[in-house]
Amino acid sequence: MSRRHAHVETRLVHAGSPALKGSSGPVNVPVVRTSTVRFADTAAQAALQRRRAAGERDATYGRHGMDTHQALEAAVESLEGGYRTVLAPSGLSAIVLVLLATLAPGDHALVSDSVYSPVRKVDKSLLQRYGIEVEYFSATHDDLESRIRPNTRLLYLESPGSLLYEVLDLPALAAQARRHDVLVAVDNTWSGGLYCQPLALGAHISIQAATKYLAGHSDVMMGVVTVDSADLAARIGAAYDALGLSVGADDAYLTLRGIRTLDVRLARHHQNALRVAEHLAGHPGVARVYYPALPEDPGHALWRRDFSGASGLVSFAFAHPDPATAARFIDSLSYFSIGASWGGYESLALEAAPERLAEHRYGREGEAGGSVVRLHVGLESPLDLIDDLEHAFDATRDALRRSA
Repeated sequence: MSRRHAHVETRLVHAGSPALKGSSGPVNVPVVRTSTVRFADTAAQAALQRRRAAGERDATYGRHGMDTHQALEAAVESLEGGYRTVLAPSGLSAIVLVLLATLAPGDHALVSDSVYSPVRKVDKSLLQRYGIEVEYFSATHDDLESRIRPNTRLLYLESPGSLLYEVLDLPALAAQARRHDVLVAVDNTWSGGLYCQPLALGAHISIQAATKYLAGHSDVMMGVVTVDSADLAARIGAAYDALGLSVGADDAYLTLRGIRTLDVRLARHHQNALRVAEHLAGHPGVARVYYPALPEDPGHALWRRDFSGASGLVSFAFAHPDPATAARFIDSLSYFSIGASWGGYESLALEAAPERLAEHRYGREGEAGGSVVRLHVGLESPLDLIDDLEHAFDATRDALRRSA
């Protein structure tokens, strides 16, 4: 079996590995740091520039990325099943790169309303200034076909969606977009690229915040963009060069190291998060749990069809509508730190801001409006995490009684 067709667990270990030089060589790609690339002569310089202009992965300047960067790109391409991967300094910069590379003044983009909220900030602060119109729609409630216009150029999705994990019917949405020659981009960070392959489901572009599960240790800021064709690779590459983006070699190395253990880490995140979600689902203080791997989740059937696993993100709504409940609960936790990111080895807790929840229509119909907490379930013992949550429920209940 070739490396290209090996199982994903094997490809994660071997993708981007350095070739032997002579009879030996390192297991890991060395960290190659440089700002300047030297050439043997002017003919060699011109030849490399022609190859780069033709779309080949050659560096004529340090910002283009050297061996370490190229190894990481190759590993992500293998993971996502793509034609080419481009690295960006953060997940948000990867999103901005895609938006600017695929949209022009006068264009219209359709965006699922449960996307990562900074996308809306990019819309208001940048895209609107350039005459690009973004329209938000609910994949659960709205008819996509009726919203596609002659100037619609991009369908931007996130599945599962942010905060409440709305699972979208990616194959159906992508098929509708492709009938109108509309590009489809998907934020695939939740799955780590391991549990879902948007390109295989019909998308043209898959985006990840490699800061999260790919790096996996809360010590890297990076984004990755993987495309399905040479044409899109050229468009993304041209925008990348024009924006002057660059990624440090050390960050590329750390992310490549993280990818080697992605399979085992995500399996543990899934196992722990499912146990926590099941516990919360039976708790009298919880009105609803948001986790697609639970059979009662509205997106469970789509998740089973299109995903091979689940991440460590679990959100839940309190049964008590007191707006101070979430803060009391989170402040009572010990093993769950308070933090806005996720995807590392550690457990985190954060209140889902009501104004963010109000931006999308999924998941809040008919509820009493109780606070929502987002948990990232890490690699600790799930028994300790559940005990920590129970302690927080008890402390919150006592605080509510004292304030009554």
